[in-house]
Amino acid sequence: MRLRNQLFISGGALVTTAMIGLILGMVSIWQLSKTQNQSMVRNMDILDSSLGMRQEMGTQVILIIADKLDRQALSDSDTRFKKWLKRAAGDTLDTADRQAVSEIEQAYSHYQQFLDAPATVRSHLLKDDEFTRALSALRDSIISMQMQYLDQVQQGQQDMRDRTVMITGLLGVIALAVLLISVVTTHSIARRLGRPIEELAIAVDQIGRGDFQVDLPTSPVREISSLSRRFGLMADALRAFRSSDIQALRTEQQRLNAVLDSIDDGLLIFDRQGCVEHFNPVAQLQLGWDESHVGQPPSVTLKHSDLPSQLHRVLHGEALEDALEDLQVEIDGEQRLLAYSLAAVSHEGERPTGAVMVLRDVTEQRTFERVRSEFVLRASHELRTPVTGMLMAFSLLQERMKFPEETREADLLNTVNEEMQRLLRLINDLLNFSRYQNGLQTLERVECSIEPLLRLAQQRFSAHAAELEIELHYEVEDGLPLLQIDPGQIERVLDNLIGNALRHSHPGGAVYLRAQQRGEQVELSVTDNGEGIAFRQQARIFEPFVQVSRKKGGAGLGLALCKEIVQLHGGHIGMKSRLGQGTQFYVRLPT
Repeated sequence: MRLRNQLFISGGALVTTAMIGLILGMVSIWQLSKTQNQSMVRNMDILDSSLGMRQEMGTQVILIIADKLDRQALSDSDTRFKKWLKRAAGDTLDTADRQAVSEIEQAYSHYQQFLDAPATVRSHLLKDDEFTRALSALRDSIISMQMQYLDQVQQGQQDMRDRTVMITGLLGVIALAVLLISVVTTHSIARRLGRPIEELAIAVDQIGRGDFQVDLPTSPVREISSLSRRFGLMADALRAFRSSDIQALRTEQQRLNAVLDSIDDGLLIFDRQGCVEHFNPVAQLQLGWDESHVGQPPSVTLKHSDLPSQLHRVLHGEALEDALEDLQVEIDGEQRLLAYSLAAVSHEGERPTGAVMVLRDVTEQRTFERVRSEFVLRASHELRTPVTGMLMAFSLLQERMKFPEETREADLLNTVNEEMQRLLRLINDLLNFSRYQNGLQTLERVECSIEPLLRLAQQRFSAHAAELEIELHYEVEDGLPLLQIDPGQIERVLDNLIGNALRHSHPGGAVYLRAQQRGEQVELSVTDNGEGIAFRQQARIFEPFVQVSRKKGGAGLGLALCKEIVQLHGGHIGMKSRLGQGTQFYVRLPT
């Protein structure tokens, strides 16, 4: 029999048994309730009639012995008594009920003789025992009927309890039958399905581990047997697929390893836990590693305090905005400097599965930069003194030589003065930049609010912006914390950024100075809607002596100097720009 039919028959048997028991219980309860209700209504009606008769009997006695005989009230009471008696007679169902009503009628007919002659009864009340006996007989017959129906009420309650016990037992038997059927059905299903499914799960685990030599279970159930056969076909197909493609996979892996090993830079691959998974021969030479370093975390393999936290951020999908310091390694007693970059490895929209670190030996480059920086520092320092003297001497010469303003000689003198001023500014910029690069510049930090710095910067450039027909605005977020900064150096950064923004904005444009809090940093930004910066030029925008515009400016040291000042404060400087849509430079300083 098919599994579906077995489950259908077993479930149908359970449901049918439960429905039969439910219907029997409902019918029995309904019948019991109906019978009990009818009996209670009849008994209560008769008891109500008997109580009415007793009440009228008492009323009649009170009227007879009253000081003033009220024959009309006595007659009305007699009429009501007969109505109650007639109602009781109408509620009788069997001979016993009719016999009780008949006895009351007989007692009342005897008692009525005294009601017809109430004056006689009043005059002989204390001497006439016949009236007392008639009254007692009537009372006893009514009480007898009440006791009879009270017994019937108690008997009905006992019958109801007995039938309730019987119905409860019937429902218990049905529940036991349902439980027995369910146990048998469950055991049958577990025996016929559970064991083959467990064996099939074990076989699937083996296939998942790459072991395709599995023993698939057999079952008398057609569906389980068909499923086992299909799993067998799947295992055969996977075995054939692995056999056919394993060589291609190995070839592809060898090709990938060859590509990774042939690049000129060192390459480290980290897994999701941040441990070294692979490194190419160039990285092996740069770091002096061997195979024992595979599986080690960077805190053990690379002595760099910031690298573990940086790798943790990359593996959690965060971007590294701060500049990365060079790695210092010692190979055969020689100190080497390695510049590096970190990038996450992930599928689209998923958590990174690893990270790639690219290493480049920059020892010679850093040595050249240091020598160049020292040369620029010394050269600019040596040049500033004679150039300053030449500028002072030329100023004195200008005071002595007076030429008309429109003459050629006056134009030449003004040109020489402007170029000497420009040369002096260039030497000062070189000197300042060299001092920062060589670590000779120190900061005079004070606790300072950022709002006055922006307001003063806006005031310094407002006249120049008005000449260029450019609006200059500033916005400061409320509640910004105080910063530990060198106000003079931050003013130099703002002046450079605002000057660049005004120089590259069009007439009728606007420049916005803003300050707002970003987490544990305060961000200062200068935004213009000018010409923008091409994407290919943005990567080198903060390098020294780089100019991305043909407009007249300095020597390309302004943004490089800004970067040095911000980094000396422990902050970060960056930019966002699209060609033709303006540029935003932002500075983030720690709170």
